[in-house]
Amino acid sequence: MKKVAIIGCGAYMDAGYGCPGEWRCLKAAAMGEGKFSEPVQVTGFIKCECPGRSTVPNLGLAMKMSDIKLDAVYLSSCMVGAKPDCPYMTLEDKVAFIKEKTGLPVVLGTHDYH
Repeated sequence: MKKVAIIGCGAYMDAGYGCPGEWRCLKAAAMGEGKFSEPVQVTGFIKCECPGRSTVPNLGLAMKMSDIKLDAVYLSSCMVGAKPDCPYMTLEDKVAFIKEKTGLPVVLGTHDYH
């Protein structure tokens, strides 16, 4: 089974911009819906906190502490579709930074729930 971590937008989760938290991402992963086309085991959920500097180090620490090798990182649907966009880093730059630091593929989005 593919092991994944999900990174969610903390600002969207905390401010209530249509995302009540990680439950939609975790539901999609558990049900094999949305961007989860194959069974996965979610081994971590990292909340991106503005301005985002700690996100990749926190992901690295979670990987190290869990001693589980990840197969992919998913960026939550709220992070991918955020409007207004993140004022600190473009989506493309986030993906490139995560790939550069972890060597893992990055999947854009988790679910299509409204």
